Amino acid sequence: MSLPLLGISAWSGTGKTTLLKQLIPLLARQNIRVGLIKHTHHKMDVDTRGKDSYELRKAGAHQTIVANSKRWALMTETPKEEAIDLRSLAARMDQRYLDLILVEGFKQEPIPKIQLFRENAGHDLADLALDPYTIAVASDIKLAELNITQLDLNNPVKISQFIQSWLRKEKT
Repeated sequence: MSLPLLGISAWSGTGKTTLLKQLIPLLARQNIRVGLIKHTHHKMDVDTRGKDSYELRKAGAHQTIVANSKRWALMTETPKEEAIDLRSLAARMDQRYLDLILVEGFKQEPIPKIQLFRENAGHDLADLALDPYTIAVASDIKLAELNITQLDLNNPVKISQFIQSWLRKEKT
């Protein structure tokens, strides 16, 4: 059985990362071990130019693991891949140490998700693309038009409780 994936999706500037930084410790206090997969549209590199691992990877290693007694990181070069496969990324996580994988971004993926809406983030409610996988909307305003579970975006404790309840259902 694979780990439950739960997406936190919204437009840029809505507060996905801010909310996740609040949710992860709240879930951890409930002994829920959280993994995270974050999608970025920006150029990124987790390695540092000039370090041995960076130079060896740039020399042509397709995969590089950097490790010490506290953490390790796997970097995989995928220059020919056109699309990121979320399930493939999730499968690389060590499920022995996790209960849930939170996913930031990946709006189009067919996974359960909580969509965020912030009134002054530059988008209209009409732009909110609810799909069959949306299990709730967290907003800073009441959205009377929606027939879906609504959560207060400014109340991470309640959102955490919703996730805990959802996770219990997923595990049964």
